[in-house]
Amino acid sequence: METLNFLITGVGGQGTVVASDIMAAVGFAAGYDVKKSDMLGLSVRGGGVIGHVRWGDEVFSPIVPDGRGDILVAFEVLEGLRWLNQMRPTGTAIVNQQRIFPVTVASGLAEYPTTVTVEKALLDAVEKSYSVPAIDMALELGNSKVLNIALLGATSALLDVKPEIWEDVIVERVPAKYKELNIKAFRKGRDWMLANKK
Repeated sequence: METLNFLITGVGGQGTVVASDIMAAVGFAAGYDVKKSDMLGLSVRGGGVIGHVRWGDEVFSPIVPDGRGDILVAFEVLEGLRWLNQMRPTGTAIVNQQRIFPVTVASGLAEYPTTVTVEKALLDAVEKSYSVPAIDMALELGNSKVLNIALLGATSALLDVKPEIWEDVIVERVPAKYKELNIKAFRKGRDWMLANKK
């Protein structure tokens, strides 16, 4: 198959690195050659994080080439907008409905994009976009930290990999006491996308 390029972005502390690890492991378990790379900003302080994950028959580089992203998984709205220029026009953006104000916005030096601005940017950049209430799903389950798994669940519904493979990988990669919670988050995200996909 032609290489499938994922960009996974968010703010430090949201679980983006765990998500890209799981995405890479799922690709490997599904029989693909996989390469991945994570780039961390001041992630401990809430800086931006971007993960590149690539699945294919043979993948030579871990970095998604400029303008070749197929699926953008954004854990935060503004971080998603930052990476739209790396997407193919035929790509898909999956964006968590969460806004985390950077210091420049919180201090009044900049304005956070309006919903209208965000929607227009997504419409101009990619063929399909989904605004996923992943943070709400996580809070309904009682733990905001599983929003990353809810977003992976949503993403899984757009890919031709059995959900059992995803769940097996998730169970291997999360602490034992949180396995059931993470599987619930995965299924919640997947069910949402199955009900909403275009």
